[in-house]
Amino acid sequence: MASRVCFCSFIFFFFFLFASIVVRSASAEFVLTLDASNFSDTVNKHSFIVVEFYAPWCGHCKSLAPEYEKAASILSNHDPPIILAKVDADDEINKGLAGEFKVRGFPTIKILRDGGKSVQEYKGPRNADGIVEYLKKQVGPASYEIKSSEDAGNLITEQKIFVVGVFSELSGEEFANFTILAEKLRSDYDFGHTLDARLLPRGDSTVNQPTIRLFKPFDEFVVDFTDFHVDAMEKFVEEASVPVLTIFNKDPVNRPFVTKFFNNPNAKAMLFMNFNSDNFEAFKSKYHDVAKHYEGKSISFLLGDLKASQSTFEYFGLKEDQAPVIIIQKTDGQKYLKQKLEPDHIAPWLKEFMDGDVKPYTQSEPIPEVNDDPVKVVVADSLHDVVFKSGKNVMLEFYAPWCGHCKRLAPILDEVAVSFGSVEDVVIAKLDATANDIPSDIFVVKGYPTLYFSSASGKIMSYEAHLIQVDTEMRC
Repeated sequence: MASRVCFCSFIFFFFFLFASIVVRSASAEFVLTLDASNFSDTVNKHSFIVVEFYAPWCGHCKSLAPEYEKAASILSNHDPPIILAKVDADDEINKGLAGEFKVRGFPTIKILRDGGKSVQEYKGPRNADGIVEYLKKQVGPASYEIKSSEDAGNLITEQKIFVVGVFSELSGEEFANFTILAEKLRSDYDFGHTLDARLLPRGDSTVNQPTIRLFKPFDEFVVDFTDFHVDAMEKFVEEASVPVLTIFNKDPVNRPFVTKFFNNPNAKAMLFMNFNSDNFEAFKSKYHDVAKHYEGKSISFLLGDLKASQSTFEYFGLKEDQAPVIIIQKTDGQKYLKQKLEPDHIAPWLKEFMDGDVKPYTQSEPIPEVNDDPVKVVVADSLHDVVFKSGKNVMLEFYAPWCGHCKRLAPILDEVAVSFGSVEDVVIAKLDATANDIPSDIFVVKGYPTLYFSSASGKIMSYEAHLIQVDTEMRC
């Protein structure tokens, strides 16, 4: 009974300390401030409204705030006005809203249509001009009719994906399904429709049936598709819009494709190197050939510049002196590594991997010889003994050294650990998840910090409280 009371006191104390750091921000002039009391009534009044879910302590939210406010002031003059709103998702009264809209990180922006009946992710820029341009398109038609070559030239560029439906008439089942597709995917892609394929770039007169023509800025310029079932069209668009080789650098044009790479369900092969090195083109050519060879084999390929992808590089526990380095992460979490590559190493090593002849790479920091700080250090090689075999109640934080949220949490964990220092069956511990492999069948770590509690009896549960897990590209 005493152990249970101790654990409950511990959780309450931790919750209280973490909650005490919340800071509230002042409301803006053009951005509507919503909360649980007025959210539904406000949303129901609008056919189109944009809502940001934020936390006052979030650095990314603070950076977005002036841009979001500027965009709101500009869009207030749009005909009709485009309404931007915000919700403090860290406020206790709004936790239900955050859960309803599946807020997993800050800031999260949602587009709500038809009084909230349709909810889509905002996937546009985070600067004022970009927000304005993106939302003006979102409030317009889902698909624009292309009536001339000039229309096509204004809409279709070599910097983005554009999906065109070619029809003999703008009616019928195929056109209706295409319209459904455009409405469903409008936050991800631009759509158009036309009665004449000759108006399109590299147009021709050979299209003799309803056809989807997808234009893209990589690989082949156009891809055609003729199955107008909505699910089939969606699958085609999603698959055709992924490059054979995704480039991860500072070019904002590549950012949507990087996001798609990390969100897809395939195994992921990632080669990191300095793009300014003398042999970059040789690496790129060899790696692209390999990616093309394994296209459709449930493995995706990314080439990352060390300067642009540093946080992702560190997320996988890699060091610069290992580069050029390729790491493969399978869907079960196992990792495979080949460091200090040469261009000619790529194809043979990938073949060994695909043949099952490469052993998984297990990463662990050394077990610390001295471990007498209040928060105990756990590494992959000591995880089993400290957490699973200790017979103690263990609160374990998975963190990244570069994560701002983790740094903010550190003194709170220290204080909790000191408070329970005299309690023999309670351990507060931390594990650097960028430098140690984690058993993915037990712990789900999608962002930092992530906390788990392992009871003395061996029950393991995630601890969420006020912690919001966030993705590794945009946030911690």
